[in-house]
Amino acid sequence: MTAHTERATAPNDLARLFVERANAGDVEGLVALYEPGAVLAFPPGNVATGHEEIRAVYRDFLASRPVLSHGRQRPALVSGSLALTSTELTAGGLTVEIAHRQPDGYWLWAVDQPAAS
Repeated sequence: MTAHTERATAPNDLARLFVERANAGDVEGLVALYEPGAVLAFPPGNVATGHEEIRAVYRDFLASRPVLSHGRQRPALVSGSLALTSTELTAGGLTVEIAHRQPDGYWLWAVDQPAAS
């Protein structure tokens, strides 16, 4: 499968797919990692809600062609169809997300706080 079509079969797959798609400059692939009504707190101090706003955030973010690296993921905490995921970033800081298992069994982010301290 290509990076854009691969889907998260486990909550922590989302972070790996995020890094792969961001490094490929794949805005639509990033948006596909989120539920339609998801909330993204990025850049710090701003909140984007829904695919259109999230798309705009990532279009701006990827314009500078950042190169991201995989941080150290903590084990996901899963309760039913919800999971708390987090990654210690290589440059410092921490991400925190809430993933939601979809009816088809795949996972998408519902809430994303990529710049927690």
